[in-house]
Amino acid sequence: MERSELADFLRRRREQLTPSAVGLPAGSRRRTPGLRRDEVAQLAGISTDYYTRLEQARGPRPSTQVLAALTRALRYTSDERDHVYLLCDHAPPRGSGPDKHVGPGMMHVLAKLDDTPAAVITDLGETLVQNRMHILLIGDQSALPGRNRFFAWRWFTDPVARDFCPPQDVDRISRRQVADLRATAARRAKDPEVLDFVGALRAASVEFDRLWNEHQVSVRLSDIKSIVHPEVGVIAFDCETLLTTSATQRLLIYRPRPGTDAAEKLELLRVIGTQRLDESADLPYSRPADVKDISA
Repeated sequence: MERSELADFLRRRREQLTPSAVGLPAGSRRRTPGLRRDEVAQLAGISTDYYTRLEQARGPRPSTQVLAALTRALRYTSDERDHVYLLCDHAPPRGSGPDKHVGPGMMHVLAKLDDTPAAVITDLGETLVQNRMHILLIGDQSALPGRNRFFAWRWFTDPVARDFCPPQDVDRISRRQVADLRATAARRAKDPEVLDFVGALRAASVEFDRLWNEHQVSVRLSDIKSIVHPEVGVIAFDCETLLTTSATQRLLIYRPRPGTDAAEKLELLRVIGTQRLDESADLPYSRPADVKDISA
């Protein structure tokens, strides 16, 4: 592992970023340019001490999960992300499926949506990163293990996943999920990741298999959705989906539906979150699943 090279690369990027670029308040007057170390640690979901040791070239080799969180927090491009992995003697993320690195442009947009629930997912519905309001609304999904990070997997295999949905919407959401997956499967024909995911769902869920056999196809770009929150009740949203140019990543935006009390309920949810969330859940972005063990 090239500790000194990694330390220099992290420090230089940290000094180039401003708080506003990553969705943080400017705060008091700063003695040096860029972000503070504790702010980078907050964005990546690791301890300040752990990040400081990395910048001082004396930390242990980070895991790939930590590197993924750091490269998102510091807004690295895909090439820069790969460089960080190689400095740490890890193979850069590769595969036949889409790149799951959330680029700096998408992260910048997500940071600007601080008052609106938003998340970035893959075209298979895997949650990559959420903003704070999205976590407050439906929980931290990116920290879930394995296939549970995929919405469709939870929806069709775990009845608890439907608790947030009004009963009258269940069938419509089921059908939209399957139709969207059909479109992805056609676009990524013979992709092992897609074939494996769809095959596992068909084996695990009779409902999914039945809907899959109906062969309905529709890319999910917009929707009207109601979410039942245990503390503030039903919140109505207009949901918009923005696609990357490759259509392999999607930015989901939950806008309060006009003419309803959704905006007031979201503000109440923000207040509840400020009062009740612990430090780890109060981050602007969700915490990587294994960071607690590494940074303790």
